[in-house]
Amino acid sequence: MALAIMGFLHHRVAPLSLCRADKFLLASAAVTLGSATVFGPGALGLGMPLSAYALLVADGIFRPASSLLYPTLVRGRTDRPRVALTFDDGPDPEVTPAVLDLLAKYHARATFFVIGRYLDKHRALGERMHREGHEIGNHSWHHSPFQNFYPASGHGVEIDRCSQLIQAVTQSKREPLYRPPVGLKSPGMSRAAHKRKLEVVAWSIHSRDTMARDPHAVANGVVNRARPGDIVLLHDGHDRENHHRPLILEALPLLLEGLRQRGLESVTVSELSNETQPATPAPNGARLAADDARS
Repeated sequence: MALAIMGFLHHRVAPLSLCRADKFLLASAAVTLGSATVFGPGALGLGMPLSAYALLVADGIFRPASSLLYPTLVRGRTDRPRVALTFDDGPDPEVTPAVLDLLAKYHARATFFVIGRYLDKHRALGERMHREGHEIGNHSWHHSPFQNFYPASGHGVEIDRCSQLIQAVTQSKREPLYRPPVGLKSPGMSRAAHKRKLEVVAWSIHSRDTMARDPHAVANGVVNRARPGDIVLLHDGHDRENHHRPLILEALPLLLEGLRQRGLESVTVSELSNETQPATPAPNGARLAADDARS
């Protein structure tokens, strides 16, 4: 009966272009109503479906890889020896330039999910990212710890302000990839992302670089787990003003060398997911040679 109700709702609400979160909420309400009708308004009829609903919603919100409330890219194509390194919370003028130097040295490309207010202050770093063949993704404007409680309109303001700046930096009208702060996906975020047809990106490997103190442990943890198609979460910035995460500068060369030894190439998320939009060319040979000599 529940499946029949969900199927009915799918066909009825699809023309309204509801987001996945709203379709789930409607289907859950229908299932709960059907259960209460059949079993009565008791523990079996209401308690069990409501408990299951609460667990599913919590998973959809708090597990970054979940696609329950919104389709989420966690891994890319696995038919080529490629992974995508992604860097969150920058750009940081004390860390990001050295990260870019290391990526250039190893002929690696990456995706930087930037915080808009930092990109606004350090626009030259964003321009360098784009110029050197990296992808710039949207990580909201403020990266507020309370953003998951915002309504759809609040998420929209955060998304649009950062997207517009990224588009100005890259001189592109393309909507950037989006990674919500902390990877949380509330119904409000789902509605805002659905309205903008955003591609939301999570990760398949968390480097734990925000908690670790040993750069070798961070690098080894990524290299030993990495498989073709993986999206790796790293950090070149900090969501708190005037805080920094320099550990990446010790871990990244170890990580890049380990990937090279395993025959894994680092590319952008869009390249890994095989989007038709071409990536900006990688740094030219002269630039790479200069970086190699400087190292």
